[in-house]
Amino acid sequence: MSFSSDIKEELSTCNTLADKTQVKCELIGYLLTNNASLINGKVLRYATESEYNINRFSKLLSNLKINHQITIEGNTFVITLKIKEIPFTITMQELENKTENKKSMIRGAFLGSGSMNNPENNYHLEFGFSDKQIRDEVQKILKEDFDIHTKRLDMKNKKSIYIKDGEEISRLLALMGASRGMLKFEDIRVQKDMRSKVNRLVNCETANLNKTINASIEQIEAIQKLQKEKKFNKLDDNLKEIAILRLENPDMSLIELGKKLKNPIGKSGVNYRLKKIIDIAKS
Repeated sequence: MSFSSDIKEELSTCNTLADKTQVKCELIGYLLTNNASLINGKVLRYATESEYNINRFSKLLSNLKINHQITIEGNTFVITLKIKEIPFTITMQELENKTENKKSMIRGAFLGSGSMNNPENNYHLEFGFSDKQIRDEVQKILKEDFDIHTKRLDMKNKKSIYIKDGEEISRLLALMGASRGMLKFEDIRVQKDMRSKVNRLVNCETANLNKTINASIEQIEAIQKLQKEKKFNKLDDNLKEIAILRLENPDMSLIELGKKLKNPIGKSGVNYRLKKIIDIAKS
């Protein structure tokens, strides 16, 4: 089962059905999505491939004593109901100023048409709405009431908002009531961050190692050239000493080489002497 399905399974079991206002607000969320449509101005139709979506939607309708029918069209579950069966007017005003009502609406919207990628691959959570104005209103609620920032996407048959930031997704999952899914998401996120840090460290160490090896090769080639051309013995004693140490210890760092000298010196001093040897070999 996909990560998105796991989230919807958890949300479909949220224990909020005792509060009629929250039930209505969650129902509003469903009906704001692009999976809900009006047929001939008389019949509401909601379609989804998720059994968790359809079961939750059916529970909301049953809780409000709204008659409806469930049918299956291929891989799609469909609920239809007559507008006259709805005993109240469903509007955004139902949300009023109560935080829990807004949370219920957002949960319904995600159940209605939301999707979420497997966080092992990349972070992406999205809601699809029936029109631009509704989309913008939900985006405004998320930003102003919950400080969750989303981006807009306009397509021919869908107006959506989406989030790619891991921290924002985590907060939204918690807001909707998917605490188990949020913890799983956070666990994956921590592991990904750790792997990323390890990879960066390994790449950095590899780059430094390659740099050290290449420098050592250049130094050894310069020393061997001086030996071949009978110029080695003409070097100053301090240059000879570091040159011999380098030949004997091709993998040793500059710091370690410096410590092995009769009169130990630091990294910069060793580097200076070896560069001088290279310059002499080139000239």
